[in-house]
Amino acid sequence: MAKRAAPEVNAGSMADIAFLLLIFFLVTTTIPKDSGISRKLPPIDESETEPPIIRQKNIFTVSLNNRDQMLVEENLMEIEDLRAAAVEFLDNNGDGTCTFCKGKKDPDSSDNPDKAVISLKNERETSYATYISVQNELVAAYNELRNRRALEIGAQKGFPNMNFIEMQAKLSDVRWSGNRDKLKEVIEQIQLEIPQKLSEVQ
Repeated sequence: MAKRAAPEVNAGSMADIAFLLLIFFLVTTTIPKDSGISRKLPPIDESETEPPIIRQKNIFTVSLNNRDQMLVEENLMEIEDLRAAAVEFLDNNGDGTCTFCKGKKDPDSSDNPDKAVISLKNERETSYATYISVQNELVAAYNELRNRRALEIGAQKGFPNMNFIEMQAKLSDVRWSGNRDKLKEVIEQIQLEIPQKLSEVQ
């Protein structure tokens, strides 16, 4: 009895279908972004000059322990209250040299924003979420003061009703048609007047 030939399945188009499916998933899938903090290490100083001596009253100490508890100047504090405490410290104007500060001028607190340093200490067991939250509040304290200063300077320099965050966004926006050089000068002036001095110690 003659053998009957088995019908063959044409698989020539299977590769095309698989390739189209791969392209479809690559186009439609969203890749989650890594969360983190943008930080830039200072350049290596090869000079043998000694670092300046910082007076204790110009240091705002924030400590995190292994149970995610936060101590600010040796006092227990909630994260929600950290931003206001940092703003009060930075804006104190203890020596009266800051012309734009609106602080209490407490002689036992920081002299001015240029001399004020925030020191963050954390233990290895501190959770990453708490560490990020504290960092965000400290950076937000600097941004709050810079936003206030930007509204003051911006009104004089031709950028009314624009805070510091908006100025940075406009400068990086290629579609913005304003005076970039003048805006960059205002941003650099604010960064010079209120430098972000955030020190991390382990």
